[in-house]
Amino acid sequence: MFTGIIEQTGTLVSLVDRGGVRRITVEAPGIAGRLREGDSLAVSGVCLTALDVDPNYFHADLAQETLDRTSLGNLKTGAKVNLELPTAAGSPLGGHVVQGHVDGAGVMTGLDPLVPRSSLDFDEQTTDWTLKVRVPENVRQWMVHKGSVAVEGISLTIAAFNGEEITIAILPLTYWRTNLHALKVGDPVNVEADVLVKLASMNSGLKIEAGGTTLTAEWLVANGY
Repeated sequence: MFTGIIEQTGTLVSLVDRGGVRRITVEAPGIAGRLREGDSLAVSGVCLTALDVDPNYFHADLAQETLDRTSLGNLKTGAKVNLELPTAAGSPLGGHVVQGHVDGAGVMTGLDPLVPRSSLDFDEQTTDWTLKVRVPENVRQWMVHKGSVAVEGISLTIAAFNGEEITIAILPLTYWRTNLHALKVGDPVNVEADVLVKLASMNSGLKIEAGGTTLTAEWLVANGY
């Protein structure tokens, strides 16, 4: 299990198709040195198994399902990826419960600074940003106003949802510490809905209307969550 608090970014240095899978090599000084062969880690929100690790690099194999369903299938050498190690039992969650099981790849439709670039007050290092993502159709039923969502493995809060596109406020720390600053409009991004919302929806018949329903603590308690 992960929490969507990104520890660092890594750089994709190679992709090799072999035996029906695609093996990626990621340069990640810091995290790579803490991995052992067979450990799990989240790569831009996708739970993968670390292979052939050393202090600076790790490898991982991407199955066809991963290539088809996630943004990892579109990666090219030089791409930045978000990295997170699993959360140890008893540790503070920090973000929200993230499984690393991506529901689908959305499309980034906007990433704009709150202060216009033309303004004399604009400072790319300190401004907040507004992220917009067109969510895959199969995931839209679980997008809840003020609810959690993982985008590229980052735990974020949905500020608005119009039935197709979510809007999210991004702090400067998040913008620069993750791969968001390296993405551009039109890029695919991994989207994982909050597992608690999915469970609540499936087990109780809760119908979440686009942009209209807020999942409250009182509702969860009343329904046994």
